[in-house]
Amino acid sequence: MATSKQMEDLKSGWDALAAGEMDKLAGFYAEDMMFVLPGQDDVLKGRSAFRSALDNIGAALPPGFDITNLRYCGGDNEIVNIVEFTADSLPNGSQCAVLFKFNDDDLITEERWFVDTEQWKAAF
Repeated sequence: MATSKQMEDLKSGWDALAAGEMDKLAGFYAEDMMFVLPGQDDVLKGRSAFRSALDNIGAALPPGFDITNLRYCGGDNEIVNIVEFTADSLPNGSQCAVLFKFNDDDLITEERWFVDTEQWKAAF
């Protein structure tokens, strides 16, 4: 099962994202991490590439993107978040799933978003 440290770090990571603390957020990831967001042509590989992308996170998210609720489902060295959100073009909200995989040092090695890609594209 996911450890309490993994759970706490993941919650702290979401808080860091909301507060715009991108260096703190990147610190929860392993050097050799991988990030996949649907609709991107390239997969981000490595913490430095991920950190650089965080400076333009607004371009990867629909205008007005706001997380309204997070649910946590733990597995073996992984946590899936069910993310409920609204956006300017989705005022009634929607949801997606985000998979986080961890290494033995409790650092995130993979983050992968699962969304309805047609709805996601239309939200822009």
